[in-house]
This record gives sequence, C-alpha cells and structure tokens, in this order.
Amino acid sequence: MKILMIEDNKSVSEMMGMFFQKEKWEASFAYDGNEAVDMFNEDPDKWDMITLDLNLPGKDGMEVAKEIRKVSKTVPIIMLTARDTESDQVLGLEFGADDYVTKPFSPITLIARMKAIHRRDENMAEKLAESTPVNAEVEEADDGFDINTGFFKLNSNTREAYLNGKEIPDLTPKEFDLLKTLASKPKQVFSREQLLEQVWDYDYFGEERTVDAHIKKLRQKIEKVGPQVIETVWGVGYKFDDTGAKNKA
Repeated sequence: MKILMIEDNKSVSEMMGMFFQKEKWEASFAYDGNEAVDMFNEDPDKWDMITLDLNLPGKDGMEVAKEIRKVSKTVPIIMLTARDTESDQVLGLEFGADDYVTKPFSPITLIARMKAIHRRDENMAEKLAESTPVNAEVEEADDGFDINTGFFKLNSNTREAYLNGKEIPDLTPKEFDLLKTLASKPKQVFSREQLLEQVWDYDYFGEERTVDAHIKKLRQKIEKVGPQVIETVWGVGYKFDDTGAKNKA
C-alpha cells in the first residue's frame, strides 16, 4: 500500500514508519494540515490509505478530511485522535473518516485496522468487477437491487440505498456497508462485536463506540428521507426492520 500519514508528532511518524517498512508499505508523511492537502492533491489516485491526526497546525484534521473528501469519496481515512468523546468521533465520521483510533494507540492495532480496511476494499472491488459484465448496458431504474423489500432498496454496484423511493444521502463507504449488513438479514439482531468483524473486518478490540458512532450518523441520514429502520436492541446490539415504513409509504 501507499500510505499518507498526516501527523505533526515526528516521533509517532518515525515509529509508524518502521512498522510500515516492515509491512513493505510505501509511506509519505505530512506534518501540518496545509502540507497534507497539497501532498494529497498532487496525485489523489496515488494513495491507498490515509491516517490523519486531528490536532494539526495549519488546518486541523477535520478541515483536512473535508478537503480530501472534496476530491475523493473513496480513499480510506483513519483518524488518530486524543479526543475521546463521542461528539468528536461522530464529527470525524461526518467529515468522511472510515474509522478512528484514539491515542495513545498500539502500532499493531493501527496496522491491523489498516489491513482490514484495505482487504475489505480489495474484496469489494473484486466483487464489483465480477458482477459487472464488460460493455454492460445501463440497467433499468428498478433493476440491479440486491436488497429490495418494496420500501427499502439497496444496490451494491452503484452503492446507493433508497427508502420509500428517496435516496439516503451522502453515505460514506462504512455507513453503506453497515446498512447493507443489517438489511441483508431483516430483524436479525447483530451485536457490536459481530458488526466490527463483518463490516470493519477486524477482531473485537473493545471499540464498541466505533459502531455506535457510525450508527448514530447513519440514522441521521436515514431520517432525512423516511422513518427509522435501524432499531436498538438494548443489551444486545442493532437490527434492521423496515416494517414501519409500510405505513409511511
């Protein structure tokens, strides 16, 4: 992988540089927000992964994420932050982060997160290539949905989801994957640990709040177009249930 690590603490960068080298990853480093945006914009397609500290000189991490997302909706971003509050985590996800790791962090944990996200992106690209015939014609508007209840539709190829005929707006890659996982088995309850394994593709590291923060943002976007279809099962986890959408259609 080609990594852009945006981190003003050079000791942290040097330490992670050794771990990246061990993985045979090519890493570049930016030490302030303005430098980071410039480096990314020089060749946006170059980068396979970005790690982004929130507390940066020049432009802070939130602003950097916003600038990157203007150019690329898909490059994975993992935020590194000492801010361990839910509001900061949710805000980071809103600005386009795929995941976050709180400081101080274990380099091995960060490497595992990066591998999991990259592996999932590669698998997604392979499935998309296999499911899209060469020279395929554009499908009819109602075709191509691999989940279709009549009230909720989801197309994995176009990465679009609709509730009562209205597109759920601005879904990040992780929000889409989370929604697809839940909707693929309506009314089945998923624990946070199961969602971490299936959506983030890494073992449970005690980061339940990663799931909760993504669920919170996903619910806000769903509510822009219709009734809530993600329910909390207290003490267990979450489930998808769109039966209430029938009365709202």
